[in-house]
Amino acid sequence: MPEPRSQLRVDYKPSGEAYVHAVPQAVRRRYLLLLALTVAGAGVFQLINALTAGAGQAAVRPSAAISTAPTPAASTPAGIPGATTAIAAHANPPTENLRLKIRRGDNLANLFSDHGLSAADLHAMLALGQATRRLRQVRPGEVISVDYAAGRVLDLQMQIDDAHMLNVQRQADAYQARVTDIPTEFTTAYAHGVIENSLFDAATRAGLSDAVTMQLIHLFGWDIDFAHDIQSGDVFTVLYQKIHRQDQPIADGPILAAEFVTGGRTYRVVRYTDPNGQTGYYTPSGHSVKKALLRAPVDFTRISSGFSLHRLNPVLHYVRPHMGVDYAAPVGTPIKAAGDGRIVFSGWKNGYGRCMIIDHGDGYSTLYAHMSHFRRGLHAGSRVKQDQVIGYVGMTGIATGPHLHFEVRINGAPRNPRTVKLPDAAPILARYKADFDQRMAVLLAQLSSAGETRMASTAAGSSGSVNTAH
Repeated sequence: MPEPRSQLRVDYKPSGEAYVHAVPQAVRRRYLLLLALTVAGAGVFQLINALTAGAGQAAVRPSAAISTAPTPAASTPAGIPGATTAIAAHANPPTENLRLKIRRGDNLANLFSDHGLSAADLHAMLALGQATRRLRQVRPGEVISVDYAAGRVLDLQMQIDDAHMLNVQRQADAYQARVTDIPTEFTTAYAHGVIENSLFDAATRAGLSDAVTMQLIHLFGWDIDFAHDIQSGDVFTVLYQKIHRQDQPIADGPILAAEFVTGGRTYRVVRYTDPNGQTGYYTPSGHSVKKALLRAPVDFTRISSGFSLHRLNPVLHYVRPHMGVDYAAPVGTPIKAAGDGRIVFSGWKNGYGRCMIIDHGDGYSTLYAHMSHFRRGLHAGSRVKQDQVIGYVGMTGIATGPHLHFEVRINGAPRNPRTVKLPDAAPILARYKADFDQRMAVLLAQLSSAGETRMASTAAGSSGSVNTAH
């Protein structure tokens, strides 16, 4: 009976346990060792997978700070999450723009360092030589535009003067520099004014810059004495150019045409460039507004003494003729030759002090007295051109203050420089007259149209007596 009970217990145990009890002891040890190794191997495999996934996430995380758009999921291969995203983000980082405004004491090395830009890139650009030499000489107020990605410079632009732009661009692994012209735009502007107090006051209210006002004075100064002839109610109309670059006003250009009405007389000038490129200002009849001689060869502050045959000399205290005009100006003010000619005297001349006389031909000569010194290199026999500096204002000889004593002589006889009829410069050449007439008619039509528009707007109730349009 005992044996059947034992057999019954063996028959009803689970099959695995029955197998274990049935195999020898050595085999049982090998089986358990194999089972342990299998379990351990599965754990190591899971650990490796976890570490691989963590490394992929760590590689993606820094590039996410510079990436502006997620990489499409389709570009990521299965089994390596985030790897291609990281590579794509670094290969095509977003382009950013930086505007560097130069301040006193700045240089590009410091600015690049402050903004995290590559010093190696700056060195490579400067190594281009003459083309980028201007980058070593940046000045306060200048602005440099830089396009960059991940600290690497892709493009640099800087305006190097009023008309030119420097562009340095990365091409593959090198930089190329080029200087380009800034597109310049010329527009036509008009100004119309009525003088109430002074020409400069009226010009300012009309919107004219000082440069255009001075040009207006220069053009009409041959015929109008702006120190004495201008009166309240005189009228001027000006057609001129404005210069723009990159939509910014740069300067007022030359006067194209102008009209001045004073003392009941109307004066007009137009600008003309002939087919040979020579530019000048002419009256509608084709005569040059420029005269062969200047009436005032110095920038003076006032006329301290005029032409007179019966002047009481302020130093000698008796009446004696004053054969010229005294233009008061600070010591050292440049004196210009009144016209083309040849110096026939340069030295000390009694009460005139340091004096120069220029022969202009056709019986005309001019005298300049009380000079502090002559321009270096000029002497008797030297040829000079109109507007060329010949000396400087002083008070040598008999003089109570610094001024230029200026005389005009015709065949040796002194004439009043402010009123004498001066010889004309050369007129329009006959072969250009037809072209001049055509261009002149267009400019004068524009000038008249501008004047009529302003008179109409004034009559319609415009406030003030000056109207401008630009």
